[in-house]
Amino acid sequence: MANTASAKKRARQAEIHRSRNVGVRSMMRTCIKRVYYAIEAGDKAAAEAAYKIAAPVIDRVAGKGLIHANKAARHKSRMNNNIRSMA
Repeated sequence: MANTASAKKRARQAEIHRSRNVGVRSMMRTCIKRVYYAIEAGDKAAAEAAYKIAAPVIDRVAGKGLIHANKAARHKSRMNNNIRSMA
């Protein structure tokens, strides 16, 4: 347990940041899932539309430091390659 005032404040801040990060990370994962659901359904137009929404969300999450920049690039690259390989 935190004893000093500064440690107590950091504990409060960490809880606020953690709850915010959980929400942002969940939003990113939902956007990614929407792209893959559209790909599995075979709807290229919907997949492209979902990708256009997901790509900036992934970039924002990487910019905040929640995920590594390389992970963001990997997600976007794999989604884009799957969309392009659709008939």
